[in-house]
Amino acid sequence: MSKTKTSGATHYEMLFIVPNRFTDDEAKTIAGQVEKMITASDGQITLREYWGKKRLAYEIKHNSFGYYGLFEFDLEGAKLAKIDKDLRLSADVLRHQIVVKKAKTEQEIAKENKIRAKIDSKKAAEGKKLEEKSRAASSSAAAVKTPDKRVDLKDLDEKLEGILSAKDLI
Repeated sequence: MSKTKTSGATHYEMLFIVPNRFTDDEAKTIAGQVEKMITASDGQITLREYWGKKRLAYEIKHNSFGYYGLFEFDLEGAKLAKIDKDLRLSADVLRHQIVVKKAKTEQEIAKENKIRAKIDSKKAAEGKKLEEKSRAASSSAAAVKTPDKRVDLKDLDEKLEGILSAKDLI
């Protein structure tokens, strides 16, 4: 979640994909280079997320996997064009997308946190109910004992002898 907007600059969100030909450490280094591009243009980063290696929805330039990174930042619109151009020309970034994002106020953040807490408590309550049901089912299944269906070896031998001695087998 991004911080609240403090400057007069526009708030942006950028998602980028680093190709699979790089290792995880190299992809993190490239994410650091993208971050330096933003800060060098007097941008203020409010959120950094590195999602790691993920499968792409479709193959891009013979890549089925990529390393995803997400930044939210405040920047003046005139300086955004230079960052966009640099990322398009970069061989280290497979794809990127920059969108304008509304910065959230403190009240919106508090409201979302309250809703998230309610959802988490409901999920926990449902998990407890399912756990109790499974315990009850397993204890009742253990209480019901199945009868022993073992057959004596002597009985099996007699049945086999009866089958083999039958004259109408052929």
